[in-house]
Amino acid sequence: MATFDDFLKLDIRVGTVIEAEVFEKAKKPAYKLKIDFGKDLGIKKSSAQITEKYSADELIGKQVLAVVNFPPRQIADFMSEVLVLGTYSEGGVVLIAPERKVNNGDKLG
Repeated sequence: MATFDDFLKLDIRVGTVIEAEVFEKAKKPAYKLKIDFGKDLGIKKSSAQITEKYSADELIGKQVLAVVNFPPRQIADFMSEVLVLGTYSEGGVVLIAPERKVNNGDKLG
């Protein structure tokens, strides 16, 4: 079982997707995302397997939650720097997002 202290180690922040493109070299269908996490964290990259529920165009401007303190992960020729959060739902992954617009970089708390 994970402890509350384990949860507190995760740095989960809000960011806004500023670029999304099909990740051609990924083994499973995915997008390459660039996400703006505000002035302190800046722009980070992520590979996200969310193609069933989202088009690349509709992701632009969408706020998402992501873990920003995992080590970067090499996926094909791309370095994914953050883990975008979503639920494994019927028909594909549904992103977790704030219910209202908030500042980029806001921390889950």
